[in-house]
This record gives sequence, structure tokens and C-alpha cells, in this order.
Amino acid sequence: MAQTPPPPPQISPTCLAGKVALVTGAAHRIGAEIARTLHAAGADIALHYRRSAAGAQALQRELEQIRPGSVLLLEADLHHCQGFPNLIARIRAFRGRLDILINNASSFYPTPFGEVTESQWDDLLASNLKGPFFLAQAAAPLLRAARGSIVNLVDIHAERPHKDHPVYSIAKAGNAMMVKALARELGPEIRVNGIAPGIILWPAGEGPAQAIKAELLGRTALGRPGSPTDIARAVLFLVREADYITGQVIAVDGGRTLQQ
Repeated sequence: MAQTPPPPPQISPTCLAGKVALVTGAAHRIGAEIARTLHAAGADIALHYRRSAAGAQALQRELEQIRPGSVLLLEADLHHCQGFPNLIARIRAFRGRLDILINNASSFYPTPFGEVTESQWDDLLASNLKGPFFLAQAAAPLLRAARGSIVNLVDIHAERPHKDHPVYSIAKAGNAMMVKALARELGPEIRVNGIAPGIILWPAGEGPAQAIKAELLGRTALGRPGSPTDIARAVLFLVREADYITGQVIAVDGGRTLQQ
């Protein structure tokens, strides 16, 4: 029988006070929960979105009811890296600093081998690998000045390829190596880590059939899906408490990777 998860601990509303966090793809789902959690810990949020203006504006209103003026909205297509210096300049103008970069934005869809198009390859590598890399490069001067940190959202399928998703799996494997490479390049001033989620949210739309969901959960040691809160709490740990952790990708997967 699936176990009921324990209630999450309370977050101190001042532990990140005065800090600024950029969260990409933050209008919905895991990105939005990361933004809420960092905001609850006291950080001001540079909230990036690509097309989800309504969701981003709703989240801004929600957070600014708690702390007025604490959210900067940033619309940008992270496929086009030439816009990154302007994006970082807007954050500098917002608070004069950047302490935390969360590379969360990602494309995910099947690309069965034999049917993969070049445009699919370019799209998946741009959102999952190229964009995070060049955004980190653009943000590095501000992060270095703040002795800040970067957290990439990787995937357990960076190590175990997802059937019919070879391009996505390849891109996430590169993202996992980026965590290690940038940790070496940017230390000692900037720490770089990753979170590899397991079953947290089913894909948007219908998602897999109930029988497939049950089979996947049956191969998870805790016997239940996680929640966006589980990912957000892991991010908070890495940026707030893990001063001697860098270059690591932490699986937050309920023990999914323990099973074949």
C-alpha cells in the first residue's frame, strides 16, 4: 500500500532574505512551486516564462500579495541566447544582484528513433542543454559577486534512457555533465548542483494509462509519486544549507532508480 508522505517542515521566511533567484520556466508545475518555496524563504524572484503569460502574471499576483514588489516578470525564449545579456541586465536593474539561478525550463516529448527530425533535435537540446549553459555563462558575473549557486533540473533518465525519448535523454545526460563541468569551472565562488526528479507529475494531457502508472509506481521503492514540493524542498536545501556540496546531481525519485 502506498504510504502517505509526511507533512513538509515549515520554511523560515527570512533565511533567503535579501537574495534574488532567477527561476526559468516558472509559470506552472515544478517551476512555479520552486518559485513559491524560494519566495517563502525570503528571496525575491525573477520569474521567467516563454508563452505562459497568464500563468506567470497569476503567480506574480499571488506572491506579491505576500510581499509587494518582490517579483520581476521576464518573458524570453531561451532558445535564442543572444537575448541573455539583456535578461541579466534587467535582473541587475531590479535588485542589483543575483544569488540563485534555477535552470528549470525544459521541453519534453517523444522522439522515436527512425522518426527524429532535425528540428526536434535542435528544440530539445536548446531547452535542456544549450539554453541552461549559456544562461549560466551570462549570469556568472552576478552570481560570482554574490557567491551564489546554480541548480539544474536534470532527470533520472539522464542515466537510464527513456524509451522512445532518445533525444531528450541525450540532452539531459549533457545537462548532468554540465553540472559537473560548471562546478569545476565556476568554483570556488559559485556552487553548481542538479536535481534529478523521478515520478513527480505525469505529462500534461492524458498522460500514460492507469495500468502503466501503476507499473511505474510499483518499481518505485516508496510506492507513490512525489510532488513538486519534494523537488522545491531539495532545491531549497541546495541553495540554503549545502555550502560544501557542488558538482552533484541528487535523485529525488522515491527510490525509482533502485529498481530495474
